[in-house]
Amino acid sequence: MASPQPSYSQITYAIDATDKFAILTLNRPEKLNALGNVLMDEIEDAVKRAGKEVNALVITGAGRAFSTGFDLEADNYEMGIEAWREDVLRNMRRLHALWSAPIATVAAVNGYCLAGGMELMLCCDLAIAATDARIGEPEIRHASAPPTLMMPWTAPIRHVRHLMFTGDTISGEDAARMHIVNKAVAPEALMAEATALARKLSRVPVPGIKFNKLAINNAQLASGMHNAWLYNVETTAQLHSTPEGGRWFRLLFQKGLKAFLKEREAPFKEFERR
Repeated sequence: MASPQPSYSQITYAIDATDKFAILTLNRPEKLNALGNVLMDEIEDAVKRAGKEVNALVITGAGRAFSTGFDLEADNYEMGIEAWREDVLRNMRRLHALWSAPIATVAAVNGYCLAGGMELMLCCDLAIAATDARIGEPEIRHASAPPTLMMPWTAPIRHVRHLMFTGDTISGEDAARMHIVNKAVAPEALMAEATALARKLSRVPVPGIKFNKLAINNAQLASGMHNAWLYNVETTAQLHSTPEGGRWFRLLFQKGLKAFLKEREAPFKEFERR
């Protein structure tokens, strides 16, 4: 007997009628698919489910964004270093579950793909972006950092340093040029491209992907990826606990997200058209 389909509140999960792949859609469009605890838990559950039910998984976002990152309106983020360590470690483990899934995963990147949303994309095996997608780690500009720092394991280090030092966002076309995504396509072609790729992957003999993925992932682990992720947890917790980190999170809590983002981006307006 087939197991019952789960009831999700912030994602949709649908298995293709013909081939063994599923589409997981982040479904908080009113919040630009910001990653709160409920959404992250549902993604983790659906990824585990897909690992048992299908051979490939597409992840995309409803509305104008793949995801704008972790939900900055969810909590009061003024915390000590121990609490920050646990917070970052929890999200690292959730993203590790995606990275280590026993099936092929494909990110279909629409619209904004920022901060934790970019990390979610980077932890997928493959990625296709719309040419007009906006991809980056703008949280750097408020003295923050990603929970995995997956980018150095994906892209050439010069590009990593640029994006991680400036907080700039780039187009889907630039992301393809920098090898951050595999391919950039017209927005209207994104899901057709992603589902065609998932359909192809779903027809590869299951052990072919499963064991080759284990070998590829082990090459990254043997190069120190897990230790690098754990080190990043420590530096991120320390960064958030600095006076400057605390100042920004205090501003967010006191003035709200709109005022927070306006103040964060103000020093960089003159560079937007360069």
